[in-house]
Amino acid sequence: MKENYDLTIDYDEPYDNKPYDLATFARKHGLNIRAAELLLFAKGPSRAACDAAARAFLAAVAAQAMRQSAR
Repeated sequence: MKENYDLTIDYDEPYDNKPYDLATFARKHGLNIRAAELLLFAKGPSRAACDAAARAFLAAVAAQAMRQSAR
């Protein structure tokens, strides 16, 4: 009996191109659901663009917190 151990990969849509699930994206970047929802809406389905937007958003929030604490 010949067994099929062939591992097929779906090359039509790589993992990196699949849109984020809202909860997964929020958890990955430590965002609340509303912030994650807004970033995903603004940047569309691209994981790379959403990740970059999340990093920029968190950097802006941190910078604002530093400005507020300096007062």
